[in-house]
Amino acid sequence: MRKDFSLAKLGINNCGNVYRNLPVPRLVEIALARGEGLLAANGALSVNTGKYTGRSPGDRFFVDTASVHESINWGASNKPLSLETFAKLYQRLTAYLQGRELFIFDGFAGADPDYRLPIRVVNEFAWQNLFVHQLLVRPGASELAEHEPQLTVICAPGFKAVPKQDGTRSEAFVIINLEQKLIIIGGTSYAGEMKKSIFTTLNYLLPVRGVCPMHCAANMGPKGDTALFFGLSGTGKTSLSADPERYLIGDDEHGWTDRGIFNFEGGCYAKCIKLSAEYEPQIWNAIRFGSVLENVVVDVESRQVDYDSSALTENTRAGYPVDYIPNAVIPGVGGHPTTVFFLTADAFGVMPPIAKLTPEQAMYHFLSGYTSKLAGTERGVTDPEATFSTCFGEPFVPRPPMVYASLLGERIARHKVNVYLVNTGWTGGPYGVGRRMSIKHTRAMVTAALNGELEKVEYQLDPIFNLYRPQSCPGVPAEVLNPRQTWDNPEEYDATARKLAGLFKDNFARFKDAPNAVRAAGPV
Repeated sequence: MRKDFSLAKLGINNCGNVYRNLPVPRLVEIALARGEGLLAANGALSVNTGKYTGRSPGDRFFVDTASVHESINWGASNKPLSLETFAKLYQRLTAYLQGRELFIFDGFAGADPDYRLPIRVVNEFAWQNLFVHQLLVRPGASELAEHEPQLTVICAPGFKAVPKQDGTRSEAFVIINLEQKLIIIGGTSYAGEMKKSIFTTLNYLLPVRGVCPMHCAANMGPKGDTALFFGLSGTGKTSLSADPERYLIGDDEHGWTDRGIFNFEGGCYAKCIKLSAEYEPQIWNAIRFGSVLENVVVDVESRQVDYDSSALTENTRAGYPVDYIPNAVIPGVGGHPTTVFFLTADAFGVMPPIAKLTPEQAMYHFLSGYTSKLAGTERGVTDPEATFSTCFGEPFVPRPPMVYASLLGERIARHKVNVYLVNTGWTGGPYGVGRRMSIKHTRAMVTAALNGELEKVEYQLDPIFNLYRPQSCPGVPAEVLNPRQTWDNPEEYDATARKLAGLFKDNFARFKDAPNAVRAAGPV
């Protein structure tokens, strides 16, 4: 029996043509015909998102209803919007969509059938529908015939909010109504808003089912050993997990159940500024027909892609299905992890390139979620700035951080997981003085950890950061492992390291419910 996929139940009536789960070539054709983008020389669909080239966290809200009020960690990342205000804005949004050509994607968030969430996404733009088609888990024919969405996302970039009237901060908005299982997005074309609002919703729903949701990449070794890579944007999650010697499960979002881990998505969303065929061959080759390039400079005449250019934004992106990676795990499930990496891009140049963490240190650094903003990447930023994003994804965790930390800590302890902190940032000095950590050396350290070689070496306690540094690592010069030895002036290193250690301690003061043993595991 054919399921009804009309939009009347959403309050969207008198539509123009409504397309459901179109194949990739058809979506590309329609996007090109509508002038939404152009075809790059490598076959990818290239689009420009205009004013918004990244997420706008200040424009995201949760509808504050009685059923969710007590369980949300309200604050700067989780701002409330009244149900009455939402209803008025939603009525204006659905009126805007009347008579328009719309694109539906019905699929799933979650590769594990026992935990996946059936999702419907309604798009104003064909290219955005292509994006979600490639990023979410695509249904088979029988699954599509029986599909009943339990979460709906409506994305209409052309509809702009009126802040005084709609209760928003600006023309852009991302509003999550957990009670109605509905997400509405408007005023911004950045596709990452769809991806991350779905992730945020899963982060709310899954903990009550005993699942630990995680902002991390995951891959698997030839013997079935699984590894996780936590980190904020630009720290190397996608690059390090796309290892030709291992099998990719996913690059960004996963859940950890009593059986193992599973990918929330069916695709990857890679940051591609300065993308290199030499150092990131798998990502380079995955960007082809069916992929979406977002805000990447493409020559209009030759259609050649310039990955080195940041003329539009530093946050250039590529979206593609995970099976565009040749050694991807399909479906995206794996066993319990044996190794976990916390990635940080330390622009102060003082964090060790790799350190082994005790369980208490793991919880400390998971709650801290440290990385740094770089000078010059944002207006007004003239020196490196420490950024602490709890759980390595603060904008996406609606519940209190200890909910997620407790779930992760319990699993790390139960399965005796080795945890490492890896600095993919600077060495030999801060940003502008030192140099970026060699990806060759970082890969060697990660490989040594995965192969168990770092279990056989001597460790030394860092006196400032209270971390255990390996004194040797195959393929890495010994002096690289001790960041103090890479600075020309050791006293300057000490002063900078103490400054960063103080920032850690100031930030951690907000976690008043953290156990004392975890508090004591940070910098001294």
